[in-house]
This record gives sequence, C-alpha cells and structure tokens, in this order.
Amino acid sequence: MLQISNLEKHFGERELFTGATLTVNSGERVALFGRNGSGKSTLLKIIAGEETPDKGDVSTPRGYRIGYLKQHLSFSHPTVYEEACSALSGDPVAEGYKAQIVLNGLGFTDDELFVSPTSLSGGFQIRINLAKLILSEPNMLLLDEPTNYLDIVSMRWLERFLCTWEGEIIVISHDRSFCDEVSTHSALIYRSGIRKIQGDSEKLFSRISEDEELYERTRLNREKEIKRMESFINRFKAKASKATVVQSRVKQLAKIEKLDELSSEATLDFEFVHSPFPGRFPIEVKNISFGYPNSPHPLVSDLSFSLKKDDRIGVIGKNGRGKSTLLKLLADELKPLSGEIAVSPNTKLSFFAQTNTNRLNLSNTIENEIQQVNQMLSRTAVRAICGCMMFEGDDALKKISVLSGGERSRVLLGKILASPSNVLLLDEPTNHLDVESVMAMTDALETFEGAVIIVTHSEDMLRRTANRLIVFQGDAPFVFEGTYDEFLDSIGWEEEDSGPKKSSNKSSKPSSGSERDFKREKAELLQERSRVLTPLKDEVSRLEKRIGQLEQDVTAHQDKLAKLSSKSDGVGIAQAAQALAAVKTELEQMVQSWESISGELEEKEKGFNERVAVYEK
Repeated sequence: MLQISNLEKHFGERELFTGATLTVNSGERVALFGRNGSGKSTLLKIIAGEETPDKGDVSTPRGYRIGYLKQHLSFSHPTVYEEACSALSGDPVAEGYKAQIVLNGLGFTDDELFVSPTSLSGGFQIRINLAKLILSEPNMLLLDEPTNYLDIVSMRWLERFLCTWEGEIIVISHDRSFCDEVSTHSALIYRSGIRKIQGDSEKLFSRISEDEELYERTRLNREKEIKRMESFINRFKAKASKATVVQSRVKQLAKIEKLDELSSEATLDFEFVHSPFPGRFPIEVKNISFGYPNSPHPLVSDLSFSLKKDDRIGVIGKNGRGKSTLLKLLADELKPLSGEIAVSPNTKLSFFAQTNTNRLNLSNTIENEIQQVNQMLSRTAVRAICGCMMFEGDDALKKISVLSGGERSRVLLGKILASPSNVLLLDEPTNHLDVESVMAMTDALETFEGAVIIVTHSEDMLRRTANRLIVFQGDAPFVFEGTYDEFLDSIGWEEEDSGPKKSSNKSSKPSSGSERDFKREKAELLQERSRVLTPLKDEVSRLEKRIGQLEQDVTAHQDKLAKLSSKSDGVGIAQAAQALAAVKTELEQMVQSWESISGELEEKEKGFNERVAVYEK
C-alpha cells in the first residue's frame, strides 16, 4: 500500500503539486495520466525516492519494496542473460528460466541472450532494465512509458504479464488502450492535485468533464448572486430606513466564496493541411527489395502495393524487421536494390520520423524552423502552429538546441502541419505525446483527406485509422487487405500461436493441415472478400451521396418552379421544368443503380460471411 499526503513540489515559479494526495491500495494497478509537463515522471521519482518533495509525505508499510523503471543505463555483466539473472532473488542457476521467459517476452531472441548488453541499441538496453525490474519482484512497479521501445508483439506480452501481477502498479503511457487494459484504476494529475477513480480512462475523463461543467455552472450562478447583492447594497446603502437590511446583505455577501474561473490547459491541436491530388495513386510500389550490406537477409523482398489517394495503411511487425526502412524507401531517403517506387508528380509528401530530429537546425528558433518549410505563411500563421505544438508566446523563440527530444519531435510535427500534403508517412509519431495529444492526432488522421502510411505500436490507433496493413512477419513483408482485428483473427502474431482451433464439426473445416495453413487460408479468404466487397461498398457510398445531392436539387427546382409560377414567367417556367425533369431522370437512374449494386453487395457479402463462418466454428 502507498499513501501520499499533502504533496507539494515546485520548480522555480512553476507549481506541479499543491496539497496532492493519492492512495494505492493492495492489488491496485493505477494508470497515471496528465498533460506533458504536468509532473507525472516527477511524481514517480518522488515515490521512488529519487526526488524530494517540498512538502508532504510518502508512506509505505515496513519492508515494502518499490521497483522503478530507470532510463539510466548501467550494466555489470558480460551477457544480456547474466545481466537479467542478476536481478533474481533466488539461485540464478535454478531460476534462470524466469529470466529467459521475460527476455523472450520482451522481444529478445535466444541468440541475443548471450551478446553484450552494451552492443545493443538504447531501446533494447532499456528492455533489459525492464526485465530486471520484473525479475526483482518488488511489491510495487513504477513504469514510466514502458512501451516506448517495445514493438506490438512485446507490448502485447507485457500487457498480459501486468494483468497477472499480484502487487501494485503505477504506469504512465501515451497508449491509452494499453493503460486501460492493464489497470484497475485511473488517476489524473489535475490542476496541481491528483484525481483517482476505479475504472478506465474514459470514465475518468468523463467524470472530470462533468465536474468542470458543474463547477462552471456553480461559478456563474454565484457571480450572478454576488452582482445581485452588490446592486441591492449600492442602491440602498444611503437610506437610513434600509440600513439593517443592507448590513445583513453585506454580511451575507462576505460569506460567499468567489470561485476562480478555470484556466484552460494546453493541448496539441492537430489539423493536417490537405493538398488535393488529381490522380488515383500517389505512390505505386512494384516488386521492391532492400537490404543493408552486412545484413544476412533482405529486410524487404519483392513487395508490391498501390497507395490510393485516401488510403490508410498501418505498417506493423517486430522491431528491427524493416518498418522504418520501408518508410525511408517511400520517402526517397533510401533506394531499393531492385524494383521500382513510382511517385506521381502531383504527390506532396510529408515524412515524420524520430531520427529526423537530427536534421533540425540547432541555431534556429522554433518559429524560424517552422517558417522555413513554407515561406508563404505569415508570422501570425507560424505562431498559431507553434501554439498548436504547445510552444505558446515567447516559447516559440526558444532555440532548437535547448529543446528536449520530445519537444524536438513536436517541432517536426509542427513542420508537417505547416506543409500542405496529400501523403503522410508517419514513423511512431505518438512517442513523447501525452494521451490527450495522441487522441487529437488520431482524430486528425481520421479526418485527413489524403493518404496515410503509419508505423505504430498503438493498437487503438491501428484500429481507428488503418484499413489495410503491411505486415513484417515471416520470411518477407506482405500486404494484408483488411483491418488489424481481421489480421489478428485470421493470421495473428507467430509468437502468440496457441495451437489449432477447436471445431464442433470437423468435416466442415476446410483444411486438415497445420494451424498455420488454416490461418493462411482464412487470411486469403478475408483478403479476397475485401478485394471484392470494397469497390462495391465504395460505389454504394458514392451513389448514396449523389442521390442525396439530387434529392436536394429536386426540392430546389420545385421551389424555383413554384416561385416562377406565381409570377407567370412562362419562359422561366419552361426552363425550370426542363431542368427539374433532367434532375429527376438522373435521380431515377441513380436509384436504379443503387438498388442493383446494393443487391449485388448484399448477395456477395452473405456468400463471403457463410464461407468465413466455416473458419470460425
């Protein structure tokens, strides 16, 4: 159990906590939310004893052990396996299997267990720290963005592991769905305090929104009452006959506490500017292959796909398989060893990657860096974009050289917002953003009219934005024509293969082969369904939109005809009647086409559903 009482913490004039309290009871797993800079990481450091509060107490039971995921890297053993085993409380020889299970779950291959920790990337080194933390089996886990350096497969493993953790957890993550999955309670650092409820983040944010609405109604009503009393006092204070009543009102007024107006909290406000694309395919990829000179296998092999102008493609797979490399190939930062990437001359492409922060001009101000990508923007427009990226007022005049990694990433996003585009290439764009900002970005991607290719480990973002996938799994990446959930249902991650599906009717199962064959057959069927049904659905949607427009035109022409009839305008009446007849003829044709294609869609959808149902028994 953890108890925080009346916590205060200031950095100069900046107030993080004032009278903040938090209790974490036995077995509770708390997801901690808050805007960037609100003090989430500072709170964890205070709990871990690495920061000292200005006031307040942090208390735990005697012998209670807190494990804190540190970003600081320090290794004292020659191999990853031995380094992980050093955290075991029992005999490393007898309990070494625990280390192997955790390391494998976090994405280490068996070969990587016996390499030096210092030979690995920073992301994998932080995974070693995470493994050591888990293996040390503390009473409470403090996890600050544990998913930042995990791929989807490792993140799903960690999610399942934390759900079985018997101790307490406080976790910070920009991935809202991950937080909701692993937590029993949600807490928000809110106006220098901490608000905690039982339940998920949606319940938490809804409750706070309701409380703020109630506060605002109370404040306005109280202000009205104060003004009414002040008006009464001012009107009658000079009259002796009203002196007793006036003094009574003065006393009542003094007892009314005036509520301060709630300040608005900064958040990112995403709106990607769309540049119209007149063609059909901004990018066409034909049989491309690519590998680095020292790599034993190509990262990309014989990959082909066409990017439609309104496509949403999610690129998924384990780290190190080539996802970021593919985006660099599409952005023309790398050249394929074979094959062709045809980019339309009308394509206006914006590319975001964490590594691109190295290309920022360190001597520039934030304002100048954003201005450089679009000289047509006025200073007011540039300042507005800076404000969207949470660099308000004079903060826009900060030099790039003094910014943190997360702040530099926001500058890159600001440069993309300043650039009209019709294709967005986004490589893990949500790192260093808070939950509210991730939600805002997801909303903006849903409304963006151009094409998006995104690498992300956020399953929530994949579910909301991707209608197709490029999957880096197996011997070579492949295109999956379907959603992320359809991929999980039909193919899934190799590491999570749980054996053959049970079937109550063995004779109906279309394959007597292995589970992988079964999944492949189902995936092929789902992709065939998507190829057949998607054009029909698009055509039905187009016809419905056109029918709606024509119905409005009919009403407008009828109104016009009625007005001309009242004026006895013979020539106008004839022209209006002719126009009305033409619109009605087109409307009738559109309705007939809609009925025909809708019937075809319904019939084919029914057929595919029956075939798919066989695989789901």
